[in-house]
This record gives sequence, structure tokens and C-alpha cells, in this order.
Amino acid sequence: MIRDMIALVPADSRHLLPRYFAAVLVLGVAQGLAYAALAPLLTAVFGGDLDTAWTWTIAVVVALVAVAAGRYVQAMSGMRIGISMMRDLRLRLGDHLGALPLGWFSNHTAGSTSRVLNSSTNEVLRVFAQLLTPLITAVLTPVTVAVAMLWVDWRVSLAMVVTAPVLYLVNRVGNRLFAGATEAQHDAAARANEQVIEFAQAQPVLRVFGTDASHERQLMTSLQALRTAIRRALFASVPGLAVFTIVVQLTFMLLVWVVVALASGGELAVPTAIALITVASRFVEPLTQAADLSSAIRRAQVAARRINALLDAPTIAEPEDPRSPSGSDLRFDRVTFGYDDDESAAVLHSVEFEVPAGTTTAIVGPSGSGKTTVLRLAARFHEPDQGRISVGGVDLAELGTDTAQAQVSLVFQDVYLFDQSVLDNIRVGRPDATDAEVLEAARVARVDEIVERLPDGWDTRVGEGGAALSGGERQRVSVARAMLKDAPIVLLDEATSALDPQNEAAVVGGIRELTRDKTVAVVAHRLPTIRHADQILFLDAGRVVERGTHDELLDNGGRYADFWAKRSTASGWRLEAVRA
Repeated sequence: MIRDMIALVPADSRHLLPRYFAAVLVLGVAQGLAYAALAPLLTAVFGGDLDTAWTWTIAVVVALVAVAAGRYVQAMSGMRIGISMMRDLRLRLGDHLGALPLGWFSNHTAGSTSRVLNSSTNEVLRVFAQLLTPLITAVLTPVTVAVAMLWVDWRVSLAMVVTAPVLYLVNRVGNRLFAGATEAQHDAAARANEQVIEFAQAQPVLRVFGTDASHERQLMTSLQALRTAIRRALFASVPGLAVFTIVVQLTFMLLVWVVVALASGGELAVPTAIALITVASRFVEPLTQAADLSSAIRRAQVAARRINALLDAPTIAEPEDPRSPSGSDLRFDRVTFGYDDDESAAVLHSVEFEVPAGTTTAIVGPSGSGKTTVLRLAARFHEPDQGRISVGGVDLAELGTDTAQAQVSLVFQDVYLFDQSVLDNIRVGRPDATDAEVLEAARVARVDEIVERLPDGWDTRVGEGGAALSGGERQRVSVARAMLKDAPIVLLDEATSALDPQNEAAVVGGIRELTRDKTVAVVAHRLPTIRHADQILFLDAGRVVERGTHDELLDNGGRYADFWAKRSTASGWRLEAVRA
């Protein structure tokens, strides 16, 4: 646990760690010595040896001063470390999330990530300020007492040492049970968070299709699962805590029995026996305090593992000296890629093609053939497992993420808009653009037609995800963003799918302007929209199985020709009246 926590301490505060642990060491040992000194002190007092009693009184006072000094230093150092962690940890997590490949976010839910950013960080911030000192002193103080008892009575010391492994094993078993239950609680909370977000965002769809009740039941099921996980975590902590507390009390009873047995046999003086019973109660006190904090400590341990796991998520490697591309051609050289580590589950297999500068390459094929993955790799959402992707003759890895992504404009099917004004959402394409440039991009993409009906015009907030706009209108804003960015390479993925005729005409017109004199890679199911592409690649099962112009591929009579025929037939469907 301590190793996990130290990994989360900011670099500029790690110099406080030696002082903190030294203070805790002094605190634990001095506290144990103060307890142990009670035995000879009380023996001298009850025996009437006042000179010896004063000597041990001074020893106890010195130990207590050391305890006070150690507690003050550890409290101040722990508080400074905790405050530093509070300031730094969320910034580190935010910076790390910003350095993760964009593809990482498609595989991790917002619920799980927000759980780590909020609940997990709050759990670990208490560790140095409140939890770690009692945990360490719960070990140091009893060990010090047990060792010091060798100079009073070795048999009592031996009884203390014998109980230590039992206490350790009981505590370790309880930690394992509770840790597993806490992991399950974290997962259930993440799923519940995701369900709540999805349920709120999907209300229009759910109500229109009358499935609100069924999704509400799903939400209630996930909340019930969370409740069950919390109860299991509670029940998992109670047995371990109860057993540990019982064992601690049994340890105290064992020590008392040993002392009483020795005193009854005449091997210990009664004053010494009374003193040893007092010391025995001090021996178990730190253990009882640790038991009271055990649940919080275990939660913090699980939280630290979650945070470290997120911080250990691999980021995209960045070059020390990023290069600049010498052109806008896009090239894939024997690229293999899979979303999992399993090579047999690769999505792309040795894909090789080139999109010369200023030309358009269309990528078609059946669903699941890897078309969108090609575009995501071109935008450096992921790193290829094998092979090389280059822009202007330079490997994307040598360009660096910022330079590589500055070369491309994306227009994908799924458009996300921020809960800001229309102008602000377009300005995302190039934050330093002037208002005139933003308005010109909006005009070309025909966003101005949308703004005319909005209550506050260009300053109208579009809602979370762009909820105030239709899908086609959001797509127009996306095209305007891409036009404002004015990157030399344009990646289009199903940009005109599921649009009504009016929005499709607006988006197609905007794309025509967007792609003028640009290097274009486009994925589309509407084949007539790409029949004039300079090159068409047919992907199947992650492999390029055909390539050529539209006319060449039709003349070959291969997979593309068959695909074209089926799509042409499907596009001619119509409704007919059916009479009984």
C-alpha cells in the first residue's frame, strides 16, 4: 500500500517523505518506549523505591516529549503532502488523459474515468494527513513494547511476539476480502454512473420509441447492483474487523493470563504484575485504533491502485525533435493493427496504399472490414502494431501527435458539440481564428441558415452534445470546423449518412469546398458519392483486396462490382401498398 501511495506524491513534495517517515518512526518507537517504561516505573512506585521511580519518570517524560515532537512533525509534513497531492493529482490525471491516444477513450467509459477522478482521488488524499500514521504506529509501537519487555520479563515479551503473526494473518485475510469487494463496488458505481448519464442523454429517443420504462428498469437494475455491491463491501469488512478486534482482545487476555500465572506462582512481584497488565493494555491500544481505520485504509489502497492503473495507461510516444512533413501525401506501409493484444484478433492486416497529394481515395467494403480504423490510424488515434504510416514522407511517430493531427481535418458521422454558442463550437477548429474567418467557414457550410431560426442567433447555446440541433445541422457545424482548420488532409467517415435531402445538400456542398485541392480519404456507403474518386480501395476482413478507379473495378467484375450491384439494387427500394 505504502508503495502505491508514494507513487502518487508529487515530485516537488517527495523531499518531505523522509522527514514524514522519520517523524512517524520516532513517534511509534517513542510511544512504545513510553508504554514499556511504565512497567519499571510502577514497580518502583509500588515497591517504595522513589529514586528509581523518579529516574523512570524522567525517562517517560523524555519519551513523551519525543512522541509530541514526532506527532507534530508528521502532522505538518503529512498535511503538506496531502495538500500537495490535492493540488497535483487531478492535474496529473488531466494531463495524462490529454496525452493518451484518442482511441483509448472509446474503450473506457466516462463513468469509470469520472469515478477515478473524483471518488478515488478523495480516498487517497486522506492517507498521509490522517490514515498512514496510525497504520505504521500500529506496527511500530507494539513491536517496540515487545522488544523492550525483554528487559522486564522475557516470558511476557515472548507472549507478545507469538501473537504478532496471528494478528498479521487475520488482518491480511480481512484486507483481501474487503479489497475484492471494494473493487466490485467501484465497477458497479462506474456502471451506474454510465447508466445515469446515458438515461439522461437518451430521453428524447427513449420517450419517442416508448422504451423509457425498459431503460428505466435497466437503470434501476444497475443502481440495485451498486447497492448490492456496497452491502457486500460492508459485509466483507465487518467479519474481518470483528475477527481482528476479537483476536486483539484475546491477545490482551492471553497477556493478562501469562502475567497473572507468573504472579500466582511467585515468579513476579505483585507491583510488577500490575505494571505489566497496564503495559499489555497499551500494547493492544494501537492495534485497536488500526482496526477502527481498517475500512478507510483498504478503500484508499484500492483507490490508489485504480489511480496508478490510469496513470500507467500507455501514452503515445512523442519524438524529442518533431519533424515537419514535406508534403500532404498519405501512405500506409504494411500496416497491421488490432484493438487487443491478441494478434489473431487484428482488424487490419498488412494494409498498404498511398493517397497522393491533392487526390481523393475512397475506401469501401462491408461492415467490419476496417474502413473507419484506417481513418483513425491516419489521424493517430492509435499507433499501428506493425508497419508505418507517413504524411509527406515522414512517419507519424516522427511528426509527433500535435503536428500529425494538425495535418488532418476530420468529418466523422458522430459529431460532438459543446454546450456553448454556435460560433464557439466552430472556433474549436482553429481557436485563434478571427470572427470574420469563423463566419466565412460557417457561411460556406451553410450554418448561417441554421442560425436564422435560433433564438439568440450566433450566440445560441446548442446544449450538451448539440442537443438543440438536428443530426444534419450538427454535421454542418462539423464541416465548418474542418473548413476553419484548413488542414491539407481531409478524412471523411460516413459524413452524409442518415441525412435528410436538405442537410445532405448543404453538407455535400460544404465538403466539396472543404476538399478542394486537398488530399482526401473518404469512407462512404453511398457509392455514387465516390464514383469519381481518383482511387477506390475495397477492404474485406482488414485487407485491401481490390484497388482502382470506379470504371476499372466495374470492368474487373470482382468484389467491388458485386458490391456496387447490390448497393444499386438496394438504393431503388420503394413503398408499395399492400391490400389484403
